[in-house]
Amino acid sequence: MGANTAEAAPRSIVVWVPDWPIVALTRDGDDPLDAAQPIAVFHKGVVVACSAAARAEGVRRGQRRRDAQARCPQVTVVEADPVRDHRAFAPLIAQIEEQAPGVQLLQPGLCALRARGPARYFGGEAAAATVLAGAVQATGVAEVRVGIADGTFTAEQAARSGTRPGDPVRIVPAGQAAAFLAPLPVTVLDEELAPLFARLGVQTLGEVAALGADRLGERFGARGARLHALAAGCDPRLVAPRTPPPELHREAVFEPPVEIADQIAFGVRVPAEEFVARLGQAGLVCTELRVVLTGENGDRSDRVWLHPGAFDAAAIVDRVRWQLAEQEQTGRQGTGGLRSAVVRVRIEPEAVDAAAHHTARLFGSGPEERVHRALSRVQAMLGHQAVLTPEIGGGRWLAERQRLVPWGDRGDGRAASVDRPWPGSLPGPLPATVFRAGMPVAVLDADDDMVAVDGRGALTADPAVLEVAGRRRGIRTWAGPWPVIERGWDPARARRAHRFQMVDDAQAAWLLVCEEGGWQAEGIYD
Repeated sequence: MGANTAEAAPRSIVVWVPDWPIVALTRDGDDPLDAAQPIAVFHKGVVVACSAAARAEGVRRGQRRRDAQARCPQVTVVEADPVRDHRAFAPLIAQIEEQAPGVQLLQPGLCALRARGPARYFGGEAAAATVLAGAVQATGVAEVRVGIADGTFTAEQAARSGTRPGDPVRIVPAGQAAAFLAPLPVTVLDEELAPLFARLGVQTLGEVAALGADRLGERFGARGARLHALAAGCDPRLVAPRTPPPELHREAVFEPPVEIADQIAFGVRVPAEEFVARLGQAGLVCTELRVVLTGENGDRSDRVWLHPGAFDAAAIVDRVRWQLAEQEQTGRQGTGGLRSAVVRVRIEPEAVDAAAHHTARLFGSGPEERVHRALSRVQAMLGHQAVLTPEIGGGRWLAERQRLVPWGDRGDGRAASVDRPWPGSLPGPLPATVFRAGMPVAVLDADDDMVAVDGRGALTADPAVLEVAGRRRGIRTWAGPWPVIERGWDPARARRAHRFQMVDDAQAAWLLVCEEGGWQAEGIYD
């Protein structure tokens, strides 16, 4: 039995970082969280990972959000983000591959290798496991566990089942996988089927294996046969090494540090050309570019730039120059920015696309491409903020819905809020002319007294005259008021106003706002 199990399940190494979503939160982003504070990661309202501080307060995996917050009101709630977890785990995989190639990513925080090669190279399985654990700890990870056994499943359970204090490695001898797995609960095999096994009186993997492959196959089909093989320590799956992605990023290092933007831009030209060439060799183009500037004092500027088409070397150099100009401006305003000379510029693709999607058309590029080239050229000559495109945003006031975005960039994220309900906003059709700043006007009654809105939202008199820039216009008809009440909880930003629609004797339709006894025109229906 032992010999057959060893043949069916080759020796595997599994490296596991416990609570990886929490570890990723403490390593990713410009403002990572503190691992010492209570943190819980949720997916669909259920805890999928929590920090040690949160567990000490009673938070556990599988709890509902309200139950977790009831046990630990100060817990930091974070939504699960597989992209963040993969991004933060990529450097650890690269570190492991430097010691032993052929890594298979099982999930963020968990990877597997074939044990035979590393064991021969490092002089045994224990030595190989120790080297791999040390490689992960060298990246700053405090806790890592390594399991070695017959098959990936058994090695994973060895890593997860706990190790001796001070020793992150657990090795299950060859041929003893079934004996090791037998006392483990059935939940480690299949959480979905665990309640059914419990109703059948099956609590451990040893009892699952004792049911026999035929009976499980009759009940669950191919899934049952696979579960029996895992429970019996005969994991048929082989480690499938991943193909490491090509290194597409490039860096320019300055020694001594450089402060002049033109010198930095000149030094980035060659890396930018190499960057574009590497993407071209892979059949890709960069549509979103991340530029990271590092100062000699450790300060950092990190920004993602977009392009309406695809980046070439000249466009990359332009973005570096623009980012340096922005950092200089923010530094003068005292709002942060890069405060020391630049020692390193790193360019890396944030998003790529197939080069075939960006090839020139057979019968000309068309007007859209010509417009793009013209605007991009003007922007390159005059600067990032020199060419702006309009964008509709969300809000209750017409002026705040108008946004100007630099050519090629996305909005700042507020434009996505245009689909929100925005109670109190004006329904269509909207005025064709909108004043960027409200135009002061006066609304008078028949006695030339200023019309106002009282505390109950009623007019003090009927509007009769509209005075705009010293010119008096008679009011033929009007509608309103419609109250707009914003941010009553914030005294500094609270606003209470009333909208009106009025038509003057020249048939011009006005959208007016009465606020704190004063009037202004928000737009004209023309």
